[in-house]
Formats: sequence, C-alpha cells, structure tokens
Amino acid sequence: MEWRVDARHAHLPSERRMRALEAESLPANVGALLATSALRHGERAALVFFDDGETITYRELASRAALAAGALRRLGVGAGVHVGLMVPTSSAYPVLWLALLSLGAVTVPINHGYTARELHYALTDSDAAYLVIGAEHVPVLESVEGWDRLVPRDRVVVVGGVPSDRFHRWEGLVASAEPADLSASAVAPDDLANIQYTSGTTGWPKGAMLTHRYWLTFSKVAAAQIDNRFERILIAQPFYYVDAQWMFLMALWRGAAAYVARRQSASRFRSWLHQHRINYCNLPEVVAKQPEEPIDRELELTVAYAYGHRRESYAPIERRFGTLAREGFAMTEIGFGIYLPIESAEKVGSGSCGIPTAFREVKIVDEAGRPTPVGEVGELWVKGPGILLGYYAKPEATAAALTDGWFHTGDLFREDRDGFYYLVGRMKEIVRRSGENVSAREVEAVLKALPEVLEAAVVPVPDDARGQEVKAYLLLAAGLGRDDLPPTRVFEHCARELARFKIPRYLEYVDEFPRTPSLKIKKSALIAASPDLRRGAYDRVDEVWR
Repeated sequence: MEWRVDARHAHLPSERRMRALEAESLPANVGALLATSALRHGERAALVFFDDGETITYRELASRAALAAGALRRLGVGAGVHVGLMVPTSSAYPVLWLALLSLGAVTVPINHGYTARELHYALTDSDAAYLVIGAEHVPVLESVEGWDRLVPRDRVVVVGGVPSDRFHRWEGLVASAEPADLSASAVAPDDLANIQYTSGTTGWPKGAMLTHRYWLTFSKVAAAQIDNRFERILIAQPFYYVDAQWMFLMALWRGAAAYVARRQSASRFRSWLHQHRINYCNLPEVVAKQPEEPIDRELELTVAYAYGHRRESYAPIERRFGTLAREGFAMTEIGFGIYLPIESAEKVGSGSCGIPTAFREVKIVDEAGRPTPVGEVGELWVKGPGILLGYYAKPEATAAALTDGWFHTGDLFREDRDGFYYLVGRMKEIVRRSGENVSAREVEAVLKALPEVLEAAVVPVPDDARGQEVKAYLLLAAGLGRDDLPPTRVFEHCARELARFKIPRYLEYVDEFPRTPSLKIKKSALIAASPDLRRGAYDRVDEVWR
C-alpha cells in the first residue's frame, strides 16, 4: 500500500526515517532476521544474562536456536503446531522462542506466575499440543485436573531441575540433538508466530494471533524511532510479555547487546543502568520517583521510553538522567501505533503520545465509527500491516475488535492541530499494576464464585510505587455482613484462583452499588465517591482498615 505523508510532520528527520522504513523489504521471517544478524555480528554479544553470569554471542545464539529446533523437530514439533512456553527468564526462553518460530510452530507464552486454574485455561484455549515448562512450575501443572489429557506426558518438556523419568528433560534433548537446517525455512511473513494472551474486558484473557510480520515490524520500527541510538539495552520484563520480545528483536536489527534481568527490581534498576552502561530502556515510573543519587548523573542512557508517566515527570527525567524521555502508544494487538519523535522536544511533557509510526494509520472516531473533528475526543482506531490477525478461537471478539482492517483500541484520544495525538482515558476495565494488566472482569468472576458474594466490582486505585493497585467492592447476600466473610477468607480464596499480582490489595464492603439506568454497576460513581479510594477499605498488605 502507499503511505500518506502528513505535511505537518514532513520536516522531521524521524518522519523521513519512517518513510524510508516503509520502502524497505522485511526478512521472510524472524529466523531469517536471526541468521542475518549472526552473519553480520558474529562474536558480538547478543544476550547478557547478568544475574546468571552468562553471555551469548550472535553466532552462539543462532547455533543454539538451530540445535533447539532440531531437538523440537525430533519430538514432532513442526509448522503450525501450538507449543506452550512457561519458562522463567533465562537463556532458554529466547532460544526456544527463536527455535519454535524458525520451525514455523506457534508459541503460546504463558505467565509463569499462573495458578493451576489459569494454566488450564491457557492450555485449553490455545489448543497447545506441547508444553515446555520450568522445573519449578511442574507442581502447578500436575495440580491441573486432567492435565495429561490436555497435554500428553510425552509432549511435556521440563527445563532445569533434577532429571526425571516422568518427562522429557530439555538439557538431555539438546545434548543428543542434531542442528536443524534453518536456511531452508518456508515460514512466510504472515504466518502465525505467537498466540499472545492479553487481558481484556471479557474476563478471561484473549489470545492475540501475532505473525512474523508483526514482530519484524514492531521491532524494526522501535529501533528507527530512536534513530538506532543504542548499543546496549536493558530488558527487565519477563519474556512472556511482548515488551521483552520486541526489545530483544530490536537489538538483533542493530547488532546490539540485550542485558536481561532475571526479574524486575525498582531498587536495582538504576544500578543496572550504570553498571552495564545501558543506552536504552523502558523506564518504570516508580524508578523516576525515587530520590536522586549521584549515580543518576553518571549514566550513558540515550533514550528512555516513559510510557504513561505524568506529564510533569518528563522534564525532570531528562535533566536528572541526561537522556531523552519519550512517550508513545503501543498495544499487544498492534505493536507500536504512535510515537513521540526524538526531535519533537517542544512536545515533551505536553501529554502527547506523538504521531503515527511507520506502517500505521490512525483515526479517532465517534460511537458510530465516524471520524471526529480535530480536538474532539473519540476512540482511537489503528490499521496497517502486521497488526493481529484476530483473537484465537474467538470469532465474536475478533469481529467486535476489527472493522475493515481497523483495530478498535478501546482508548479515548484527541488530536491537536499539529497532528499530535493525546491519550485521554481508557474505555477498557483494566488495572495496570507494576506493568501487569489485570482484567477487572476476571477478578470479579473469582470473587463472585464465593457463595456469600452477591456482586463484586473491581477498580484501580492510584499508587506511587506500582502505578495502580487493585480494589474490590463486595455486596454480600441478604442478611450477611463482613463477619460472615472476613477479608482473610476473601484473599485466601483469591490466592487459590489468581496470580499474585491480580489479588486485590484493598477490599470494601458496600450495602448497595450505584447503578446505571440499565442497572449495571456504575464504577465511575464508585471512584468519584471518595477522593481517597483507600479510605474505608481493608488493606491486605498492611493488614489494617483504612
């Protein structure tokens, strides 16, 4: 397709980079990107797992991926086969992911914090035929009722731990494998690569179907947005999230080194930036709020993406860390959609997310899908090659989310006269806690499974450390009070059914809910009822009534 150039942005060097990107051809698949990077960058460091003291060069990465592909192919994994991947952050994860994609298999990343209930859903909803799982998570698998009917025992591969006759051991499979010849791969750009689960308003997560083109476009655009101004990037997010995956591939385009933390840590984040001379990172807001230290002025940070920070935070970040702080808008379903050019310093701190990236068209529409006038608020729709194909096995959700190729983001935006876009609010009922997306509907469903609970409502509570915390309101059955269902019982129930990050921190009992004319719970009224949503609630962390 031909890409329209917005005359209002034609003077920006970043826009010339975007247009040049759209004219370039992409590799056939992610495996081809790896092969090219290995040839170009050979002995340069590709991955540095600094907590484990392990460095992998580009040549070693390609060799390991080929060996892993050989081991997987010997087990019967091939094109189109769905493989669950529930492995903690380690060198095994990116190697397995690259191997699966090179074979044309479909990766199903699974959050390794999932409970048995959540793992059961991921395996059944994705039609996973195989499962690769960390040894420490095998007890969760074995607590899933009928797990060996979902994934036969001989299709379960365990990474790490003590060798066992019960399952295939990954280290043993690789030791006896022959490398696969990946040069003859027939995987096409629009072949399915991932079924990537993302929280939504339907309760259970939905599996976004993401192609090789999605990953190639997402990562290449990410590098071009910041003019490839990096040699060392920091990945502090787990690999089952899109952030770690696209940042890793972004490094491959550049021949850069990705420094990977075993787990996120706000207290260690700045020391990682300093020790490893990081040039690029996604900067958590909690880190930006920490007290200043001399180390802040000794960093080599060139660009920091600060998604969703308060607008007044950007100037202090740039001054304090000597870097460019930029906002943007991305989603699991679309990759990058909007970015703030590094040359647009006048827009920093304005609240703007920026302008459309390469390969993306955007428009703001009203409830009828008609474009809104400049300055008016509406829903952002995004279109372009490499966005999701749809939601796996959910045709109704797919039809509701896509109209003639336009993806409905569910987010409210406005556009200014300069063609810059501003996020106004979210239509979706999502709590964003420490980078984790928590579906309010899912938590509500778990709460309502308690026989004493008549109705439940979940809302976000602003929190300085985590961005947002989860608060639940409970309306109990007639005649019952909180002594009949104390907070401890509620939290114990949630701990059995939900990953830790989804468990409400705050719990409040109500005698009645505010309602809409259709008798739905009016959450906006709940939120507006108090300037401090913690007041009157039980705090699970501090174990006190606020």
